[in-house]
Amino acid sequence: MKESTKLTTSNLSSLVGTGAAYDIMRYYTLPDFLGKDAPYLLYLMGKNIARQSDLHQFEEVYEFFQYIGWGDLQLEKEKKKELVFRLSGHIVEKRLHQSVFKVDFRVESGFLAEVTGQLTGDTYECFEEINTKGNYVELTAVRA
Repeated sequence: MKESTKLTTSNLSSLVGTGAAYDIMRYYTLPDFLGKDAPYLLYLMGKNIARQSDLHQFEEVYEFFQYIGWGDLQLEKEKKKELVFRLSGHIVEKRLHQSVFKVDFRVESGFLAEVTGQLTGDTYECFEEINTKGNYVELTAVRA
């Protein structure tokens, strides 16, 4: 990728990828390569992706999640110091119910923490809570 090229929903829509290849790299190859630091480094990878993006409002963030294949993101609750998002959809359901890998949403959490900070001007950390029965993930961005 050129250094000056920012990730946008319009240039992401031109990319072609398969979910299986992405999942193998994400849940098998990278954790094997990164070792015990994998969850932390995957979170930082998500933050880095956000730094390379050019998003100016939450609607663009929701589109970005769809284009990149992370699922359907929507704001569920807004509290004084936190924003609670729900990540759902067919892609999330398939990831939650496959039996090959232990899934996490560290990349998405890191991305959401960084992009929320960019959009609000504050610093955020993001935590994930998987709800297998409901087929969704709750991502809570907490202002630091």
